[in-house]
Amino acid sequence: MKHLNYILVALILLAFFVISFLTNILGALNPSVSSSYDLSETMAGFLPFSFFIAYGVMSIPAGFMTEKYGEKRMMIFGFISAFAASLLFVGIPSFGVFLFSLFTIGSGMAILQVVINPLLREAGGKENYAFTSVMAQLIFGAASFVSPLVYSWLVTNIGNDENTNPIINFLYGVTPTDMSWVSIYWIFALLSLIMIALVYFIKFPKVELNEDEKVGTKDSYFALFKDKTVILFFFGIFAYVGVEQGISYWMSKFLQNYHAYDYETTGASAVANFWGLMTIGGIFGLIILKFLDSKLVIKLFTSLAILSLALALFGSAETSLYGFQASGFFLSVMYPIIFSLALNSLQKHHGAFAGILVSGIMGGAVIQLLIGFISDLTSLKIGMLFNFVLLAYILSIGFWAKPLINNKTIDLKKKNND
Repeated sequence: MKHLNYILVALILLAFFVISFLTNILGALNPSVSSSYDLSETMAGFLPFSFFIAYGVMSIPAGFMTEKYGEKRMMIFGFISAFAASLLFVGIPSFGVFLFSLFTIGSGMAILQVVINPLLREAGGKENYAFTSVMAQLIFGAASFVSPLVYSWLVTNIGNDENTNPIINFLYGVTPTDMSWVSIYWIFALLSLIMIALVYFIKFPKVELNEDEKVGTKDSYFALFKDKTVILFFFGIFAYVGVEQGISYWMSKFLQNYHAYDYETTGASAVANFWGLMTIGGIFGLIILKFLDSKLVIKLFTSLAILSLALALFGSAETSLYGFQASGFFLSVMYPIIFSLALNSLQKHHGAFAGILVSGIMGGAVIQLLIGFISDLTSLKIGMLFNFVLLAYILSIGFWAKPLINNKTIDLKKKNND
């Protein structure tokens, strides 16, 4: 049994924090970016498209590259991509450069996602992986909660004559007038630079992948793409990330357009709480999965997500504000359940299958363009109705999934009899 490498585990958990901090800020930024560049809803949809399409492009190649160049080099490359893209954008804050920077940052994050999960299993010990992976998800959620609040703090303080904070004063001097939201990309550049230095100086172990964790050959991918089960679960992940971003990305603008909430304060806080409640929901989901079959859990949580989204879209201002936030709680269990049901539905090629599933994260890209396009033709409320189609598909998984192995639950009747 290998000893727990505390320093490397801490580094990986910090990497999860930075990945989430950079990834889940777009929902809070949407109204500010749209205002700065005078974007239609379709053009606003290109922001998450540029970011999340990188997962579709990079996830599978990143697996092959990691096996060839190693985890340390690939992590450094991922953070260099984020650092360079952030620095490029703050230097040239045009819309075209912003889209390019989002794709480059997304590519870096896709590489990091592929690298750090097996690395965490090795550094923390295989016997501790269940615990460390849950810890990683909690930290990921915490960063999603923090980043919109940091954005809100920046935009409400930059340019304030009464502010004496040296950080704010520095950012005010290097941020374009009337585009205070660009300052968050200086924070991204700094975080990425810190991570590059930390990864460079920390020693990495050799990661030994299990046979079913390896990325596989081209033939294994071709074989999987012919399997109906693989395609169905790919669209499960596609639909999940689509609806996760379809709510979190558009909610601040919806609250502004329909209920006149301030997007820099109330809207940003709502996005932060959406991610915070998703983290709390993840903890609750871990407990409930010990007592209920995962297919039943996904049916229950998806039904409640549909209800909370309906209240958000059609309720009063206050109901809408809290309905959007509550939906984060109910979305929380979907990704891990869909992923585990998928892997448990095949007997082999789990590594290659996981790569295909991760590439389904591009749903966050495609769906936002679609919502934006529908919104321009009709209204944002009508555009966001497409989220119900995605939730209906996720709900269907609870009926048609046939895993070879079910999640282990506690039999309370048997326990009481004992």
